[in-house]
Amino acid sequence: MNKEERLESFEQLKTQLQHCRVCENLMKDEPHPIFQGSLDSKIFQISQAPSRRVMETGLPFNDASGKKLKQEWYQITDEQFYDPRLFYIASIARCYPGKAKGSGDLRPPKHCAELYLRRELELVQPQRIVLIGSYAAQWLFPELSLEDLIFQTQDFRGIPVFTLPHPSPLNRKWLKDHPDFELRRMPEIRAQIHAAIRKGE
Repeated sequence: MNKEERLESFEQLKTQLQHCRVCENLMKDEPHPIFQGSLDSKIFQISQAPSRRVMETGLPFNDASGKKLKQEWYQITDEQFYDPRLFYIASIARCYPGKAKGSGDLRPPKHCAELYLRRELELVQPQRIVLIGSYAAQWLFPELSLEDLIFQTQDFRGIPVFTLPHPSPLNRKWLKDHPDFELRRMPEIRAQIHAAIRKGE
């Protein structure tokens, strides 16, 4: 598939995703798929699902998790994060799945990823892939544990894949139990992200 054909397929896919209502009967809220990026984005980021705040604002990672991800872990500006030349921001489910009993949100429905995410990964040709949280990690690498994925770089069709724990405030215990992530592993991943950003700016 040449660049022109990829672009045409990509635009068709974006239109389908923007108007998707497949999960309409599974959610309390009106469907509002959240994603952004371009065919030439340097970094393809996949997370779990938008939070309620993200659904309300329409801006990916515009919440407490996003603040930690962008400012502490990536150490980049909002302008860089939301630049479609740099980041393709996707998730297993594109709409807020709803609140779970207790703490956290409901599991994202995987058929959303099967409908759209696999096709996006075929069309977009990034330099790096970043998985955020166990749902995204297990979707792409179901045979590996989250810890193995976080501390070891993987490969997907020749593209290096880096996995992060979820930056949610609810994930404090995991971070406390694995201090090597922020002390050693995150600086390695950050260097890779910054290198891809420099090539895209």
